[in-house]
Amino acid sequence: MPVIELGRGLLSRGADVTVLTGRRYEDAVLRSGLTFAPLPAEVDYDDSDLEAWLPGRGAIKGLAAMRREMIGMFARVLPGQWRAVQALLAAHRFDGIIGDATFTGLAPYSSRPAAERLPVIGVSPIPVVMTSVDTGPFGLVLAPAKTAVGRLRNRALTSFLLRGPLRPIGIAVDEALAEVGEPPTTVSFYDHPYVSYDRLFQLSIAELEYPRRDLPDTVRFVGPMRHRHRVSTGVPGWWADLDSGRPVVHVSQGTMDNRDLGRVIVPTLRALADEDVLVVAATGGRPVDDVVRAMGGRLPANARVEEYVPYDELLPRCAVFVTNGGFGGVQRAIAAGLPLVVAGATEDKPEIAARVQWAGCGIDLRTGTPTPEQVRGAVRRVLADDRTRRGSEFLRDRMNALPDPVDVIWDTLAELTTAGSSRGTGQQEPTAMRRPIGPGEGWDSGLA
Repeated sequence: MPVIELGRGLLSRGADVTVLTGRRYEDAVLRSGLTFAPLPAEVDYDDSDLEAWLPGRGAIKGLAAMRREMIGMFARVLPGQWRAVQALLAAHRFDGIIGDATFTGLAPYSSRPAAERLPVIGVSPIPVVMTSVDTGPFGLVLAPAKTAVGRLRNRALTSFLLRGPLRPIGIAVDEALAEVGEPPTTVSFYDHPYVSYDRLFQLSIAELEYPRRDLPDTVRFVGPMRHRHRVSTGVPGWWADLDSGRPVVHVSQGTMDNRDLGRVIVPTLRALADEDVLVVAATGGRPVDDVVRAMGGRLPANARVEEYVPYDELLPRCAVFVTNGGFGGVQRAIAAGLPLVVAGATEDKPEIAARVQWAGCGIDLRTGTPTPEQVRGAVRRVLADDRTRRGSEFLRDRMNALPDPVDVIWDTLAELTTAGSSRGTGQQEPTAMRRPIGPGEGWDSGLA
């Protein structure tokens, strides 16, 4: 969705934008005025139902789970994704490519010398995963090291994982590259997006990320998309209850990891049922009746539950956000200066939860299935001590100080495309490009 939001922004500045993605997002792409290009069926998995793509994934834990998911979600799909990219490049004329950093199908193209391809920009909607002497390997949820001994630990752990438990991921990536006639990669799967794109834009703020002295200077933190194009869906009939004078606690499991609402939403409703707060829960599209049944057929008197709520109107009125740690939701909370209580266990959520606590804007419960007692204690601490709110407000101010990320990416496209036009490309000749000189005037361009 951040890529679609970016596409909207580029479209408004005069670009023609084609989005290569799964069928799940076809309507969102078309509603945004963008051109939709479907991924081949064999690599078009539904990210809201990963169990169907990786059966039994919930039964595997730790490094084994990480290994299986990385192979299944990123290595296994590389050949099909790359063939789809090739087909688009052969059928249409583009001036540049923007790739989600987790879209591995661009690896064969972005690894080519710059003179032999179009400009390639990466955007990353997840935390930084690049290996570093200053941090432990992504997935181990280790705080950054501040000493020489800690940096030695990081080097040793990274080497051990890449040569040992996570080696099958690298093998799977090389096998996928061999399938499409490409040589083995020379960098780890952790590092590839950060060293292969002409620029990589991190859709977050530096203050929410562990410092890395070895992060390439082609990586830039530009903050999250600003959601200026969202259409209001109206407010529920109980909206006036937000003005009752009680602190408002919002709880959500996002729109992906929400098949089991008993992981975070139900424990939060139970934890706060007798507290002097108003609890607003959003199921992310799951039926509200699922929550009612899980609660024994009746919601607490202080609970309001909807499938979706308008965040722009809700979050500034909240005192705490209880979440499973999706990066988009976390950053929406920070943009509102809202402190967090995070209970994350899947995908990158444990690492996000750890960063929230490290950055001083919330509490990491260190579990994806908290008890009501854990949630209640954390919410009480946040309400009683405003340090986490001050931390979130500081990050909000840092976020607001950044220029619009669409402007930054637009300007970079102009720079790279102009340079590419002057040097030529090995595959295609870009169409003529011109900088906009007024509202509504843009490039004669295509962006994949």
